[in-house]
This record gives sequence, C-alpha cells and structure tokens, in this order.
Amino acid sequence: MRRFLPLLLLGIAITTSPADGPGDNQVDAVRPVPPLGIPVPDEMRKKLEGGLETLAQRIDKLAGELKGKKNADLLPDVRIFHKAVHDALKYNEFHDIKEFSLAGKLLAEGMARAEQLGEGKPAWIHATGLVVRAYESRIDGSIQPYGLVVPPGYREHTPFQHRLDLWAHGRGEKLSELSFLGQRMTSPGEFTPKDAFVLHLYGRYCCANKFAGEVDALEAMADVKNRYPIDVNRVVVRGFSMGGAACWQLAVHYPGIFCAAAPGAGFSETPDFLRVFQNEVITPNPWEKKLLHMYDCTDWVDNLGMLPTVAYSGDKDKQKQAADIMAAAAEKRGLRLTHLIGPDTDHRYHPGTRDELNRRIDSIVAIGRPPLPKSVSFTTFTLRYNQCRWLQLTGLENHWSEAKVLAAIDDLQNLVTIRVQGVTDMMLSFKPGEAPMSMVGKGRLEIHDLGGQVTRLVVPGAMSDRSWLVPLHRVNGQWMAGPRQSGALRKVPGLQGPIDDAFLDSFLVVKPTGKPMHEQAHAWAEGERERFTREWRKQFRGEVRVKADTEVTEEDIRKHHLILWGDPGSNAVLAKIADKLPIGWTADGVQVGGKSFPGTDHAPALIYPNPMAPGRYVVLNSGFTFREYDYLNNARQISRLPDWTVFDLKTRPGSRYAGRIAAAGFFDESWKLAKQGE
Repeated sequence: MRRFLPLLLLGIAITTSPADGPGDNQVDAVRPVPPLGIPVPDEMRKKLEGGLETLAQRIDKLAGELKGKKNADLLPDVRIFHKAVHDALKYNEFHDIKEFSLAGKLLAEGMARAEQLGEGKPAWIHATGLVVRAYESRIDGSIQPYGLVVPPGYREHTPFQHRLDLWAHGRGEKLSELSFLGQRMTSPGEFTPKDAFVLHLYGRYCCANKFAGEVDALEAMADVKNRYPIDVNRVVVRGFSMGGAACWQLAVHYPGIFCAAAPGAGFSETPDFLRVFQNEVITPNPWEKKLLHMYDCTDWVDNLGMLPTVAYSGDKDKQKQAADIMAAAAEKRGLRLTHLIGPDTDHRYHPGTRDELNRRIDSIVAIGRPPLPKSVSFTTFTLRYNQCRWLQLTGLENHWSEAKVLAAIDDLQNLVTIRVQGVTDMMLSFKPGEAPMSMVGKGRLEIHDLGGQVTRLVVPGAMSDRSWLVPLHRVNGQWMAGPRQSGALRKVPGLQGPIDDAFLDSFLVVKPTGKPMHEQAHAWAEGERERFTREWRKQFRGEVRVKADTEVTEEDIRKHHLILWGDPGSNAVLAKIADKLPIGWTADGVQVGGKSFPGTDHAPALIYPNPMAPGRYVVLNSGFTFREYDYLNNARQISRLPDWTVFDLKTRPGSRYAGRIAAAGFFDESWKLAKQGE
C-alpha cells in the first residue's frame, strides 16, 4: 500500500477560492475563470512536448494492439496522463512552477502504465492506497479523471463488498486535470473510513457537480462499481464548501442511490445564498424563477425523507446559511434536519465535531440502505429527476410546478396505495427477486389524487421471477393501468428540456457550410458557436465533437443530440427539419405564436425533440446557457434560458446573455408553444 502523505489542511481548512464575494458582482468587469497560467520556459516546453509525443505514439500503438480485446477499456487510465499535461501546456494552465516537475512525473506514470498494459500486467488495477483512474464520458467522448483511496483490505475475487464514499471537492479555479492528479496521487483527503473505497470526483472542474459535473458523478461512480466489489446499499455522498453544495444537489435529486449524505457548508439554493454570501440581490425574470426550481435544494427537501442526512457547519462560517435554510425548509415539511455545528469554527471542520459526524455516518452505513423500502416518497419539478427506488415518474401535469408521489406497499393484501400530485404517468418497477407481492393472483392499486378522487385498479401480479412492472397513466382525470397508447409528442424523461438538458448526454455540434439568410444573424451564430466550443473546454474540460452539416450521417443523428448552428439557409440539417419545429424561421423573420421578429437582426435559440431521431434533441444556436458572470460564483451557475428564446441581435452578447431577449418561454407538456414567460 502506498504511504499516505500528510494532508496539511486536514481538520484545519478546506480549499476554497478567496475571490468569491461582492467584488465579483460587476457584470462588466468579469475576471477570467480559470485564470491564465504562468509562462512555460522554452526549454521546459520543449521537454514536455517531447514527452507528450512519445506517450501519444505509445497510446496509439496500444489502441491498435488492444482493439477488441479485454484490456482495451483500461486505455483511459493511461490517456488521462497525456490529457492532463497536454491541456495544461496548450491552454496555459500551469499555475505554479512546481507543476512543471509534476507534469514530468505524470508523463512518466503514463508511460509506465502504457508499458504495463502492453505487457498485459496493469498493476494499478490491483493496487491499494492512492490510485488515479479515468473513464471516457458519453457526453463528449472526453477522458475524465477520478481519484480513489482503495482500502488496504481490498482483495480481488473475494465475496466481500466494500462501502463507497463519494467526495466532492471545494472550489478551486486553478484545479486543472494536472493539479487534480497530483493531489489524488499524494493525499487521501479529508475522510478515509475503514474498509471503504473513497471516490474523489473531479466533477468536470468547478461547477459544484451540476450539469456535466453531475453526470461526472454518476459516470465515475458507475465506473468504480464496474471495476471493484462495491456494496450498492452502502454508498455515501459527502463534500465541503463547493463540494457541500454538490452533496446537497446529489442528495435531493438522487435520494434512492445513496445510504447517507453528509454535506458540509457550501450552498443549497441560489437567491438567499447570494444575498448572504455575495451581497447580491437577484431579480430573476419569469422563466428564471421557474428554472431556479432545478437546483434550489430547499424545494426538494422532502426527498431527504428517503435519505439519512447529517449536515455540518462551523458556527462562524457564512456558509452555515446552506444548512440553516435547508433546516427551515425541512421543518415546514415536518422533517428535522440533523445539523452538527463546530464551535468557534469558521470555514473548516472542527476536529471533535468531525469525529461525531463520522460516528453518525458510520452508524447509518452499518445498517445500510434498505434493499426494498415498503414506502417511497419523491418530489420533483422536472422529469430530468424522475426516480426513487421502485417508483418512476414518466409524465407531469406541468414542468417546474411541484409534483409529488407517496407510494406504500401492503404485501399482505397485495395492495399498493399511491398518493399523487402533479403527475400524469408513472411506473412501479421491481427487478427480478424484488417484488413484495404474492406471485399468485392479482395486484391491487389505490390511487389518491390531490383533489380527493380515488381510483381503484386490479392489475396482473408479479412474474414468477418476482419481477413486477406496472405502468400507469391518467386520461381525463382517470387513472388506467398500462402504457399510454397515444403516439403524440410529449415531454418524457430525458426529453423534457430546457436547453441545458441537451448537454447532459452525447451531443454533436453541427456547423453550417451554406449561404446564410442574413449576415448579421450568421455572424452572431458563428461567434456564439466559437464561444461555446471554447467555454465548454474551459468549464467542462472536454473538446466538443464537431461536424459540418454536409458530413452528418444517419448514425450521428441516431447517437447524438444535434447542436445546430446557423439558419435554414446555411445549415442543411436545420433546413430538413425547419418546417417541423414549432417556431418558424424564414428570410422574412422569426415567427413565434403569432408574433414575428425581423430576420435581419433576430435569431432563435431552442431545444426540441429531433424529428429525425426518437429520443434525441435538436438545439438551435445555443450551448450551455450560463455565462462568464456566472462562473464567478457557483450558485449563479443555473439554467439561464428556458425551452426557447428569440434574441434581438442589436444588443451585443455580454457576460450574462447572448443578446437582448426579445421573447422566451417553455413548450408545454406536448412540446407546443405555451404563453410567453410560462
């Protein structure tokens, strides 16, 4: 086992950026995030470039040798070392002269792993202690790192399953892949429970594990579960500062996959946190008010009823506000939040309180997540988050309004009682061996709507393998068993918007090659496309996939969300579907619900189900929707645009929006135009 080096900040402080605060409230004076690095001496650059070339050639050779073979899936564990040094060099992200020598060590480690892999003896996959690993993300095909603390008792091919703790890091604007790997190869971090694996998330850099960072947590966790013997009923999510915010997010949106949550400090919602921490009073527009529901954890606090949670704050820490406001929201719902407070403590863990936190979490883990809870309670505002244990929500009355379900099993009577609000479609889903119902006879359902109406249904019972799948839908106020038969377009999980949702799964940027309808709109779209490509790399640490419109294949259309830039004149793919979109766009202008905007200086951005590919989106003229001003504080990093927007291009793009918003709104649950602002 590799010896753990001392962690200087252990129990004293957690890294955070000192730049947050009122000084970052100037829209027209936005500092760069990440900041520019230090110059690389010519001799050092030449040395590192040589090492990169050698490693790249070895990786290319390995890729050919391993194609179709068992160990091919280990290539990301090698490629991440190349990426870390390559990106730091290419994008000027060396921030300390010590990182030059670190880069050399990473290249050497990459070559050592490449040689081991070539010989069929990848030693790192058997190692205990500090281990760096990586995976290829489905979002953009990028290689993303994560760090592991592998317990000394780990042995391959044994039946013992280990606890897994996810750790989300604090804000670090200089946290490149290079510095992250350096940390994860030398420090075990804040918590190392006995016999537990600790998964240190990179989280796509500095986004509090939201958006692509949220997917990073899920993908990294899946990779660890695939490679190591993890007990799925003993998975803990933890974090401090920005990582505490990430912990709140993951806990309330995915309460069914963890056995415990331990958020420390951070933020749990946007408006009040910015007022307290940033001295900023926000005035969200109508669609932003609705979109705040996506990441304001206070709105989702009911879900902590499904997940044991122990919050921590220092009594002198401004970020104590996060747990305080969650506790207040919980109390209104009849929940009492356990909130441990370190005495005479600022933004750090108090040693004694930290020990008490560990005792409580360890006690919860010892019991573990119930394999099959007899009741499930779940609240959501969007089908992006639609599942808790054996309950799945597949249709809502109205996105961004609260939807709730409480379902309880009475196995003696083969009865499931369901209380429902704001839901039109749902499913009870039990895997083989899980169904609590008798395999003889029928199952019974009793569904109570908010208005007091009760529907009683008799449905087929469990299968002989004890699996049980019961789809339900409501028509004209009446609940029915079975899937919805109508083929009409509607919002469903993974196809519900808003624009940012397209960037949580595999996407392809499609650039135009044809003649644009109007030069001003074309120049604007090209500028925004280039900006998106640049900012995706900076903020989410991947190179976007890009193809010309004339090169897009049927496979591309089937596999990816298509991010279409340009207009129906310049983009051939957009031209194919223009007449199938609910917003019209011709040389004369942009037509939205009876209103028309001049095409010379207006352009739409929108998300819509791809008419050419079931289950995929098309997005017009937009990347992720928060911008440079929002990078300065993670609580600002929320969706800024709804399902559709019309930009007035007479106003130049700025640090908050891509132009003046002339009109914007959401599509309804049938993907039709709703009233402006709804």
